[in-house]
Amino acid sequence: MKRVALLKHLRKHDCVFVREGANHSWWANPSLNSRSSIPRHSEIDDRLARKICKDLGIPFTK
Repeated sequence: MKRVALLKHLRKHDCVFVREGANHSWWANPSLNSRSSIPRHSEIDDRLARKICKDLGIPFTK
């Protein structure tokens, strides 16, 4: 999955950008008070994208 597509999916489900880390971007779902880190690679493996969505409490779409 492309990183741009994943970030678009996160925004669609009301997740917000928190901060930039050293190697990752941190995103949060304020309604569930959960956070997850997104690596800064142009391509993100589907298994990792599924875990990120699970951490943020949103459905995964390919």
